[in-house]
Parts: sequence; structure tokens; C-alpha cells
Amino acid sequence: MASTPQATLLAGNSGVMLVSRDQGQSWSRQVIADGRSLIDLDACADGSFIALSFDNHLWHSSDLGLTWSEFVLPTEEQMLTAACAPNGSWWVAGGLTTLLGSHDQGANWTENSLGEDAMLTNLQFIDDEHAVATGEFGLLFASQDGGAHWQLAGTLPDEFYPHASYFRSPEEGWVGGLNGFIYHTTDAGQSWQRQSTPSSAPIFGFLASDNGLFAVGDHSSVLQLAGEQWQTLPTPDAPVYLRAITADTAQRLIVAGGRGLLLTLDTAPSAMPAVATTTD
Repeated sequence: MASTPQATLLAGNSGVMLVSRDQGQSWSRQVIADGRSLIDLDACADGSFIALSFDNHLWHSSDLGLTWSEFVLPTEEQMLTAACAPNGSWWVAGGLTTLLGSHDQGANWTENSLGEDAMLTNLQFIDDEHAVATGEFGLLFASQDGGAHWQLAGTLPDEFYPHASYFRSPEEGWVGGLNGFIYHTTDAGQSWQRQSTPSSAPIFGFLASDNGLFAVGDHSSVLQLAGEQWQTLPTPDAPVYLRAITADTAQRLIVAGGRGLLLTLDTAPSAMPAVATTTD
């Protein structure tokens, strides 16, 4: 899921793309990528969107998801994550710690392999210069020049597999994964501390909003960071995973997961319980 002030997009299996232009109140459905599964989605600084399909194609929309242009990624490695940099460049990362970057909207790509037999699972550009990528075996890579060069910045305890990561700054970040584990660093990945979580449900996504830092995971769990501990937010009791999360302009959370489940959660102190809807 990715959003701009004008639109919220949600990508899924079989090429399904849901688009909302009213802060998640209603959704339109279309199928792109000829039915191929979409595995990542990001919003760019210019208001456009990029989506990654499992067959190593990147998709770009400059009209709030109405139409999409397709780009074949020039690599034999499986790409798993995509991100827009603040300068407008497009990036993907995946197998054999391979990254591809394009500074001309997909016309040309530069490939960079970081030399590890591991998959990169998450990619984030923190600002114009700093970026991070987390991967298999607990690897954390960092760039200080906008993605031109990358260095191994640290490793997570016990080769922890990162399903999700979020960095507030080049120094401070969180990584989540199996068993409900969430690790926190304040020294750019040199050391990590495990934070207390209320369950063992795997963590699949993070979101920072004006109302705090949130995480979503299995068993329809939504967590909020309070100090150094994570607390559960009330959600409908549904045996499905939640993987995607964003916030609308009023800072309400929009959360999506398995079986077409969509939740909206008001995170203000006097908030009402979450409202659940499903999509076909």
C-alpha cells in the first residue's frame, strides 16, 4: 500500500490494484500486469506511483493509478522490493543482494551487486543521501550517497530474517519479523535491542505517522510503540494477516491484509474501535 494526499493505492495478487481517492472510504478495482502478482508498491515525490510485479517488471503511473506503463527489469535475479528516492530515481532490490537504479524513469538501469548470497527484502530512502536495505541472514546495508555505493552497516542478532523495516533517521530504525520480534537500533545498525511486544504474531509492516509508530502483523494485529514497548490496538478478531499500512490526511490508519480485509483505525486518544471492510 502507498499513498499521496490525492490517492491511496493497494496492490495484490493476480495483478489487482485498488485505488481510493477519498481517504479509503471507497475503492475502485482494476487489473494490471496481465494478472501477475504485485509484490511491492511505493509513492514518489512527484505524486506518481511505482509497483513491482513478481515477474521482474516495474510499473509506473503518473495519473493516480488510472493508467500504467510497464518496464522490464534487466536482471536475472528475483527482485523483491521497490522504492522511489526523494530525487525521483526508481530502485528495486532482491536476490544475491542485487540493486537496480534508474535516474531516467526506467529508460536505463544501473545494477549493483553487494556480493552476498542473500535476498534483500526491504529498501528505504531516508533522505536525499541516506538509504538502507535489509536482507536475509540479518544483513543491513547502508548508502550515504543516494544509492551510488553501499556498505554493510551491521547485522541483526541470530541472523534474524527481516520481514519489515523502518528507519526514522540514518541512525535509528526498527526491524520486525517472525515470532513477533521487533529490534531497535540507535547507532545505524551497529547494535540492536529487542523491544517488548505483546504477542508472537509475525510482523509484516511499519508506519510512522503524526500519531506515532505502528506495526502490523499476523492474526489481524496492529501495534503502537509506547516508550520502549509495543501495545496492541483493538481490531476485529479475524484470523488473517495484515501486511500493508498507510495513513490518510487525518492520520487515520488504513490497514490491509489477507482475504480482502481492510481496516480503518482512528488512533486519536478518544478513538472509536476499528472499522473492518472486505474487498473481493
